[in-house]
Amino acid sequence: MPIVPAKMLYPNWRKYLDRRIPRYTSYPTAVQFGAGVDGRTYERWLAALPAGAPVSLYLHVPFCAELCLYCGCHTSVARRYTPVAAYVELLEREIACIGRLLGQARLSQIHWGGGTPTILQPRDLTRLTAALRAHFAVSEATETAIEIDPRSLSRAHIAALADIGVTRASLGVQDFDARVQAAIRRVQSFDDTARAADGLRAAGIAKINLDLMYGLPHQSAATLTRTAERALSLEPDRIALFGYAHVPWIKRHQKLIPEAALPDGDERFAQARAAAEVLTGAGYRRIGLDHFAKESDALLERQRQGRLHRNFQGYTTDETPNLIGFGPSAIGALPQGYVQNSPSMVAYRDAVLAGRPATVRGTALSAEDRLRGDIIERLMCDLTVDVAEISAAHGARADHFADELSRLDELAADGIVARAGSRISVPEQARVFVRAVCSVFDAYLAGGEARYSRAS
Repeated sequence: MPIVPAKMLYPNWRKYLDRRIPRYTSYPTAVQFGAGVDGRTYERWLAALPAGAPVSLYLHVPFCAELCLYCGCHTSVARRYTPVAAYVELLEREIACIGRLLGQARLSQIHWGGGTPTILQPRDLTRLTAALRAHFAVSEATETAIEIDPRSLSRAHIAALADIGVTRASLGVQDFDARVQAAIRRVQSFDDTARAADGLRAAGIAKINLDLMYGLPHQSAATLTRTAERALSLEPDRIALFGYAHVPWIKRHQKLIPEAALPDGDERFAQARAAAEVLTGAGYRRIGLDHFAKESDALLERQRQGRLHRNFQGYTTDETPNLIGFGPSAIGALPQGYVQNSPSMVAYRDAVLAGRPATVRGTALSAEDRLRGDIIERLMCDLTVDVAEISAAHGARADHFADELSRLDELAADGIVARAGSRISVPEQARVFVRAVCSVFDAYLAGGEARYSRAS
């Protein structure tokens, strides 16, 4: 069945998809972080956590064997293992520093991200896990997830991942088309990916996610359809379908991607819909903006219960508000606000060697931030929210968002949102526009769109 162009479904679609809008993995977003929140602030916030409060951890590994041109992550190429080995020691020291401040906090989830976490040698994965277990309370209920580049995953790595308790693995794919892979400098065969998935499952790591992308150079709805079909043959539990964010003014290596090879907005829209139709046609259920999962997946159960959450790693079942980030550029979240480590490896190293948190920026949450953040999160997770109900839960007046609700009239006229009193909903076929709906409730966005990626 041919994909109906965006302009036919939504004649005014460019007003929304051509805008540059946050991905809303937090509110306020990292653009609003400032130097008013530093290491001392972070120490006070950690000290205020109740004894026994659960925490989740994010460990950032900022190294890759080579740089993929589409990448928007904070990473660098490591031609030798020496800098990686030195970084392992720093990460171990930072874990000890924060662990002492928290005092054997109970771990809900552990997420290894990057970069490429599996650039770490198996012995260093084991070493860092031992450090975590020495300073935090890990149990059988702790979920451990890791991002993997299938091209460099060895049998020794797989054995180490099983030994350290990994329960979920996310395999980067993007696209299986050879021309697209060459354009983004990530040549990865289907067999590489299949071997990784099979090896992980054989080792007892049964939960497998795949990451796909649309909007890449030379990509089309047809090539992405074939990629989605091949991805399904691997029977992943979840599939993330991200839109490529072309931000060469932030990530200079993206300038090597010829803009003439990038699909236009209408084609991006068609690609996203084509892949979604393949995935939903195979029985996967859509979750939020860009995730798909099997019917039995815990993400769907939480979504049905209205308990799905969104953080810097995407959609999650994790309900703890306490996220501790380790490594340069890593972001953490506590009830008081957000913190971020220095992105500079030198500054990060100096702080860690001095025995203090490497936090250099962040933001303290106001009551208004929390209110708006809850509305945005429910929209991103559920595609619907009762604004008056959320306002009342925060002690705000029923008419607190009268101006925002009024501004939604234009989106409603364009078919982007439906409104019944104070309840607003994003129709299923307009799901791709949800970030534009969220932006109506973003008090910080005006005049700052240039720093974000396209909304499509």
